[in-house]
Amino acid sequence: MAERMPLSAASTSKRFRFRIRGIVQGVGFRPFVYQLAVREGLGGHVLNDGDGVVIEVEGAPAALETFERALRGAPPPLARIDEVACEPLAPQGEGAFVIRGSESTSAKTMVSPDMAVCDACAAELRDPANRRYGYPLINCTDCGPRYSIIRALPYDRPQTSMAPFAMCPRCAAEYNDPANRRYHAQPISCFECGPTLSLTDPSGAAIAEEEACVEKASALLAEGRIVAVKGMGGFHLMCDATDGDAVQRLRDRKRRPSKPLAVMFPSLTMIREAAELSEAEERLILSNRRPIVVVKKKADALCAEAVAPGIDRIGVFLPYTPLHLLMMEQLQRPVVATSANISEEPILTDARQVRAKLAHVVDAVLDFDREIVNACDDSVATVAGDRTLMLRMARGYAPRSMPLPFEAPGRILAVGANQKSTIALGFDKNIVLSPHIGDLVSLDAFEYFERTLETFKRFYAFEPDIVVCDLHPGYETTKWAEAFHAAHPDTALVGVQHHYAHALACMAEYGLEEQVLAFCFDGTGYGSDGTLWGGEVLLADPQSYERAYHLRPFRLLGGEQAVREPRRVALSLLFECYSFDEVLSMAHPAVQSFSAAELKTLHTMWQRELNAPVSSSVGRLFDAVASLTDTAQMLGYEGESGLLLEAAAAAQTPEPFAFDLHDGVIDWEPLLRRMLEAPTGAAAGFHAALTELIVTIAARHPGVPVVLSGGVFQNRTLTAMACAAFERRGIRYYVQRETPVNDGSVALGQLYHALYRQGGRK
Repeated sequence: MAERMPLSAASTSKRFRFRIRGIVQGVGFRPFVYQLAVREGLGGHVLNDGDGVVIEVEGAPAALETFERALRGAPPPLARIDEVACEPLAPQGEGAFVIRGSESTSAKTMVSPDMAVCDACAAELRDPANRRYGYPLINCTDCGPRYSIIRALPYDRPQTSMAPFAMCPRCAAEYNDPANRRYHAQPISCFECGPTLSLTDPSGAAIAEEEACVEKASALLAEGRIVAVKGMGGFHLMCDATDGDAVQRLRDRKRRPSKPLAVMFPSLTMIREAAELSEAEERLILSNRRPIVVVKKKADALCAEAVAPGIDRIGVFLPYTPLHLLMMEQLQRPVVATSANISEEPILTDARQVRAKLAHVVDAVLDFDREIVNACDDSVATVAGDRTLMLRMARGYAPRSMPLPFEAPGRILAVGANQKSTIALGFDKNIVLSPHIGDLVSLDAFEYFERTLETFKRFYAFEPDIVVCDLHPGYETTKWAEAFHAAHPDTALVGVQHHYAHALACMAEYGLEEQVLAFCFDGTGYGSDGTLWGGEVLLADPQSYERAYHLRPFRLLGGEQAVREPRRVALSLLFECYSFDEVLSMAHPAVQSFSAAELKTLHTMWQRELNAPVSSSVGRLFDAVASLTDTAQMLGYEGESGLLLEAAAAAQTPEPFAFDLHDGVIDWEPLLRRMLEAPTGAAAGFHAALTELIVTIAARHPGVPVVLSGGVFQNRTLTAMACAAFERRGIRYYVQRETPVNDGSVALGQLYHALYRQGGRK
């Protein structure tokens, strides 16, 4: 029975109900409220429901004011308050404060991302006197798995993959103690009652069990073996990053010839030995989200050259699970930690999948028997100047929720692009962006897209009224949206142009409603005229856009094949500017990489427009420059030409290259001709010319804020140069920091348009 205050005290008390929306479940919010109320001598209760957290609190007015200030101003570290609604109630004379069980209502609270192991848990992990010393799944309300283990909301243990593990008495006592930092930490466990480790060979035969697994797996890595290790949201393929033979063996087995591999280091001190770090990069590496951070590697880096061949960048990160910490403290060396998957397929989450699909790759599999319900890859970020650029938003950052200042005009589903796929939901006053799904180029990848969609529909009891997709008829997401609309004709189907969606994604992150001048530079996207855009400057607001400027179009010889062979793009530009005989006589590596017969065939394709789609892509222009400077004629992975040109530019003094600009067309021909005359310094000159172009166009639109979006702006050299130029000239500009600048945010941009187009805001 609740404690009652004396009647005289109750007569001077006030009582309020607070409803809190945001990320307030699974982050220690209720014990925070409990401790705050007890400290101030207040009565009442706190509970979770589908909408967030509900608090009823009563006591002296001064104590209530202090309580509310702390509630709004100093929530737990992983919490995010989007809205606080407060209403007065009649005092009930309660003198005690209690935490009540969850109430089931329609789910609207936001799902939290998985978070890296916190300092307090890491200290316990290393403390021989602690009962969780060396426990590889230690966690508390400030860290550990969330999204990856949740089946449904509210976030309570029976609705997670920890349901099969009954708490031992000591864990139960911590779980039920509001003063303990593990109060209602749903994944709480220990050696006595929690999941256990296993280490097997590729056939499934046991190599080691429980405590011996970490030591044996670490020993295998030190011997040059490849081990699949279960992380928070999926498996990594690991090998010794200092062992060139081991790294090459991983590349050969996985058939990944040149794409950079991420490296996990035991400490920031060791990362400093391998890379040049700014203060901003160090903060990002040390953050409790623990992303992979792409930084500049040192010439005498600790890691084998095969980790990131031919480029001056390396993706580094610190251990983010207790299992990783234990392994890295034993190894005391950097290890490659790349997603365990078949090329173009999603990250694997189950040891049986790893053994079935990657038995030819791995020498051992380190597993634990807590199921990964929702796969989630590692996040990837970089820093341009002092600005974080999100390249892949996943573990630690997603699901990402964003509050809306107005009610959505219905339940909106945006299905995004075909590459770097994500989905976005809009409902009530919420936007929710999924973690990275990947490129939808295989059946498994598309099934993962559908599973992710079903997961979010289940979380939020969500069925769309409005479905938003790209204009590209060949995108799997577009096909899905059209099929869904055909099966549910009462739903609205909205198509949004790809580059307009890029602009809108940046606008959504900053809540912009005014017209902006958006530089949308990427690889390719389907234009409203049916050609492949990618070098667009748009005047855009949330309702509509105008294509104000665009790169002079050129043909992609062989279509998709041109994306893999920069020499084909370079040849197309040469055909635009010179006669066939002039091109044939050029002593240039791009030309000489083809036989005379091949050149004749490609020229015929160009003349007759056979399998040679028109493109205005800046990304493809990067490919052409890579070929024309003989930096790359063939590519091993998407974006390689940009990384190689960045590396080359860092060592060059820029030549004075420039674009022409007339009648809204950005003409690359002067740059091409100058590049053939003076290839030395061309990589640096190209970056400088793009920067000058951006600033010149921005200066033509005084007072209009500038937006930079699209995959080309993953290039931190270009982005840093452009931002510095804007600041020197006092131009207001926006670049995404918290959402991906690439196609990973197309769904967000699509959703933002639908919020306004469908009447949510005028």
